[in-house]
Amino acid sequence: MIRRIFGLVDPFLVALLITMLLATLLPARGAFVPVVEGAADAGIVLLFFLHGAKLSREAIIDGARNWKLHLMVLAATFVLFPLLGLASSALPFLDRDFAAGLLFLTLLPSTVQSSIAFTAIARGNVAAAVCAASFSNLAGIFLTPALVALLMAGTTGGFSWTSVETIVLQLLLPFVVGHLLRPWIGGFVARNKAWLGKVDRGSILLVVYAAFDAAVVEGLWQRVAPASLLVLTLVCLALLGLVLGATWGLGRALGLSREDAVVLLFCGSKKSLASGVPMAGVLFSAASVGIVLLPVMVFHQLQLIACALIAPRLGRQEPE
Repeated sequence: MIRRIFGLVDPFLVALLITMLLATLLPARGAFVPVVEGAADAGIVLLFFLHGAKLSREAIIDGARNWKLHLMVLAATFVLFPLLGLASSALPFLDRDFAAGLLFLTLLPSTVQSSIAFTAIARGNVAAAVCAASFSNLAGIFLTPALVALLMAGTTGGFSWTSVETIVLQLLLPFVVGHLLRPWIGGFVARNKAWLGKVDRGSILLVVYAAFDAAVVEGLWQRVAPASLLVLTLVCLALLGLVLGATWGLGRALGLSREDAVVLLFCGSKKSLASGVPMAGVLFSAASVGIVLLPVMVFHQLQLIACALIAPRLGRQEPE
């Protein structure tokens, strides 16, 4: 039983927690600060360059054929979630800094790897899940900054329209360049998927270190009380439960096949930590990134545990 519980813990989340601890105990000082910040910016550029190189033109074309399903996933990700995020962030008993992070969480795109993996376990439409998750991440590069500008202007030292140049240079341009170079580097990316995945995660850890380093110097852990973390966890759990129920119920109510309803459930109910970390690094001030990312990390682990319990049960059901 203990082994099963620990099996639901994402090893990457453990690495993130260790990185947070390292930033707390050994924050960068003096001349090392610009070095860490420059390395984090380079990591963000590399991440989105690789995202662009991984996305195939064929996946975009194939995905467009199941437009009804993909529109529903996008609606769950970028309409339902933000509405619930606005309601949740207005709760009077939720810490104001966490409220901003919770709202940011709801504006992120869906995950890719875990959405596809859980769809496969539940015997859903895996091909559609690949396209839906890819579309969500592609749309998130444009929609997440726009939604942050619309809904979070002036919060947590957050986004302003002067950040557009940074977004273009660090997010959009690397993604477009990576995708345009795919005919020449796509084979290399496919052959070296394993170690490029480690480069991906290493870049994210670097961004997290830089974020929490700046937040610790600004007194992050003096601002965060254990009781507030508990309240945040309960709110994230309630948010996840609402979205899981809504996506499954909507898929069945609108007459989707069981396989496509599974795709909507898993692709429409998740939020991407891998996209959230670099985006937060671009969209928010250095002092506020750390606390903005805490709700994203809490929700990330909760969604993995919940979906790891749901997917096998759906997979054991008889197909219709």
